[in-house]
Amino acid sequence: MKHVRGDRQKNLDYVYNLLPRLKERENQTAKTLSGGEQQMLAIGRALMENPKILMLDEPSLGLSPILVSTVFDLIRTIANQGTTVLLVEQNVKQALKFSKRAYVLENGSIAMEDVSENLISNPHVQKAYLGL
Repeated sequence: MKHVRGDRQKNLDYVYNLLPRLKERENQTAKTLSGGEQQMLAIGRALMENPKILMLDEPSLGLSPILVSTVFDLIRTIANQGTTVLLVEQNVKQALKFSKRAYVLENGSIAMEDVSENLISNPHVQKAYLGL
């Protein structure tokens, strides 16, 4: 199901289909949700407007490894359904596995940019960011 700009009910149905946990929690206040559920709520709220580009800043910050995987699976699904995703993430391994193109920032400046596949195999990236 694809959501439609301006049709709030269809968009809500889309979000609930994508994030069934939110449907289960629809009567709960946001502050009582777990960290992962709050992250999903933030993404779901953004998706309600049917964006052409979804910008996410550190969506895995503070989440357990299982929830990190869940959030990245969700981001991959959103991207595969046609929404461009701009991701700022310190979890380099997950971000490079997920993305098509990446930029490495060092001290606020772009130090490298390439398709993600090339950056994963770059010796500097492996040593400095992947611990290999």
